[in-house]
Amino acid sequence: MTTVAQDAETAGTARNTPARISIWAASLGAALIAGVFLTPLFWLLYGGLYTFLVFATGFVAIPAGHLGRRRGKRLDGRDRGLALLGLVTGWILVLFGLLLVLAYVGLLAGLAMLTGSAS
Repeated sequence: MTTVAQDAETAGTARNTPARISIWAASLGAALIAGVFLTPLFWLLYGGLYTFLVFATGFVAIPAGHLGRRRGKRLDGRDRGLALLGLVTGWILVLFGLLLVLAYVGLLAGLAMLTGSAS
């Protein structure tokens, strides 16, 4: 077989693994965000863990999405849209993680002001 025929044969069965990793990480991050809103008491107790996991899933989804877009180009567009969705969701997760940090710091600062004014 020639290399062109082998490439065409493997392109039909090849998977775009980075795109799938990107969308799984983005889905996990979206589930964590839902967890923040559905269980606000747990977020108050374990805010650092939630925030770290949201950042981590975002930082996995972004490079995997870029790799998935590049690999999708070589695989004739296979899962490129999936990789783009993971990429965009990854950036949204990073932005939301920053907002979580600001909310947590604001909550602590507000509590500090309340306890300071009470004494």
